[in-house]
Amino acid sequence: MSYKTILAALDSKANAKQVTDFSVALAEQFSAHVIGLHAETLATVPLIAPMEIPDPSAVEALQQAAHSETKAVEAIFRGAMQSDGVPFEWRSYICTAGYSSANVMECARTADLIVASQGNLAEAADSRADLESFLFESGRPLLLIPRLMTRPQPIHRALIAWNGSKEAARAAFDALPLLKSADSVEVFSVDPPGASRDAPELAGTDLAASLSRHGVKVTLRTEEKLGLPAATAIENRLADQSIDLLVMGGYGHSRWWEMLFGGVTRTMLESMTALTLLSR
Repeated sequence: MSYKTILAALDSKANAKQVTDFSVALAEQFSAHVIGLHAETLATVPLIAPMEIPDPSAVEALQQAAHSETKAVEAIFRGAMQSDGVPFEWRSYICTAGYSSANVMECARTADLIVASQGNLAEAADSRADLESFLFESGRPLLLIPRLMTRPQPIHRALIAWNGSKEAARAAFDALPLLKSADSVEVFSVDPPGASRDAPELAGTDLAASLSRHGVKVTLRTEEKLGLPAATAIENRLADQSIDLLVMGGYGHSRWWEMLFGGVTRTMLESMTALTLLSR
């Protein structure tokens, strides 16, 4: 298994270079083709109070600004791809549905991996929510880049946050190309659920055995009765071990910070220091 089609989700000029640079690095590592994707949402009609009369000039100004950003994002993407000689294509869509449109979703669902930026979660605008929904409805693994990580770095140490769920299992195997190239991979369980409580130290044993057959250099670690939320235990482990890549399952709601382990908070992703691969 390898990543041969990488989708770079280029939602804004602010993070276009970051996402493009990481996509280039991955493309060079896996000899992959990169698709640069940007969805430009048609502006809605502002109304002039108190008569609620449509303001065409305001609509035109909003659309011109959106189109200017699209062109700027495209220039950043094309410049980097051509400079590094990476095979690529550019796709931009203009539609009222933005990232929720059928064309955008169809493009995403045929990629091996989606690369996106953590962005600024303090500014949860409607457009950001639209992008988040798109990423987690695509059915494809997502590699999320921390906001403060400005340049690609080698993945030496990886951590799989393991709770035995189907989402965590999917994430572990979606991450295989990256895990195989890492120097070490830890399967980390916090208060393992179910039958594994009878022998908690065995949590993740079958996963570790399966990964090792793929050539992954894997170890196991289980922590119990810490009195801490899973998110805090994971954060502590990331910091203690200088982890470069976190692999975990994504869960049901419409914001990143509500998707991890069903209860991991917004704080965890706002302070994330490692690349994070999520699947659901």
